[in-house]
Order: sequence, then structure tokens, then C-alpha cells
Amino acid sequence: MIYKIFISTLYLFVSLSFKGNTTNTPKIATNNTAVSNVMSSIDNKIQLVYNSLQTNQFQLPKEECFAEALKGFYELKEKGLIKRDILTLVDFSLSSNAKRLWIINLSTNEILFQSLVAHGRNTGDEFANNFSNTPESFKSSLGFYVTGEVYNGKHGISLKLDGLEKGLNDHARERAVVIHGADYVSESFIKYHKRLGRSQGCPAVPLEFAPEIISLIKGQSCLYIYHPSINNLKQFKLIS
Repeated sequence: MIYKIFISTLYLFVSLSFKGNTTNTPKIATNNTAVSNVMSSIDNKIQLVYNSLQTNQFQLPKEECFAEALKGFYELKEKGLIKRDILTLVDFSLSSNAKRLWIINLSTNEILFQSLVAHGRNTGDEFANNFSNTPESFKSSLGFYVTGEVYNGKHGISLKLDGLEKGLNDHARERAVVIHGADYVSESFIKYHKRLGRSQGCPAVPLEFAPEIISLIKGQSCLYIYHPSINNLKQFKLIS
């Protein structure tokens, strides 16, 4: 994953391990142990959070997807890029016929909402498999976002998004990638077309739930759009 979690903590360990060091081997071993302990502590914390999630009769997201999202959330919160303890997780490894969007309150460790969500028309049919940051590509972009302004547009109430990963999703605002409601995001559309409808790249949600979803996540909260292929995109860096 592209994020170097708690980088300031790791830097402190590295600095202390080399301070006044004349015999490198023991210090390097100590440093490696310290870094390992920090990462183990983070993994343990994520495991505890996942195991303590109150589902409120919703399904749990996959643990590996949740872990990636939570690691990034911690770094973004530390950097001050997000202001709220709300994490919206979209798992594009799942069929578009599944409810693959979760809204999670990390203050109370409870799932607030689960919903259908569309991917871009050129990202795939039932399954998402092709992503882009390019304008007019009509493809979804992966990675971390912060929620922006609420406005009323051609789809009704909508929520602007700012992509936080340079080269991966930082053209989101230029591309008008927003959260909005759409009539093609519905169980009835799935029934007649065997798959969910698709957007021009926006994570579109059901029309009837759009106001509630936007109300829950507006105000500089964290959105993470996941797909296993994101693990091959480590060259992308967090925007400062």
C-alpha cells in the first residue's frame, strides 16, 4: 500500500537507533525490531476495530479492504486532510449487484449504512476492472478522497470529491467525479439488466438514499475506493 503509516513515529525510531551509533549491526537490528513492533501494533489496532464493528444488521466489508482503508484514514487524519471520523468504503472487487458501499462511524465503531454504488461505464460491466484518472475516460478512479461541497446539480443533491493521490485520482474535481443519486442504481435495474447501471466515472448511489448518504459523509470525511489492482500502483503519492 502506498501509505507509510505513522511516518513520524517510524522516523523517530530510525533517528534514535543511529544517534551516537558506532557499531551498526546491533542498532540496525534494534531499529528493525522497533519498526516491526510499530507495524504490528497498527495491525493489531485495525484487527480490534474490525472485530468490534457493530453491524446494525448490515454486512461486514472484507477485512483486507477495511484494513487498507483504515490505514489510510489514520494517516489522513494525522495530516489534517480529513476532519471527521467517518469512513466511506467502496469495494470495487465485488459485483455491482452487491451492496459494496459502507459508511462507518469510527468514533462509535458502527456501520451506519450499506448501499449499492455504480462504477464508470468504461470501467467494466458487472465487475469493475479498468480504472483511470483521465478526463472524459468515463472510468472510475481508485484511492483516497476527501468529501467537498454539497450542491444541487442535474442529478439533484450531489457531493463534490477531491482525490488525494497524485496521478491516481487527483483529477476528480476536474472530471466532475461526485457522489450523486441515479435511477440506474437500483434493484429494479439489476432485475431487468442483470447488472447495475453505470456512471460516467462517479460513485453514483440510489436516488432515494442520496440525501441521507450525502448528509452522513459531507464535511471533509474520508472516502476510499478499493480494488485489488491498487496494490500494483505504489508509485502514486499522497497529495500534501
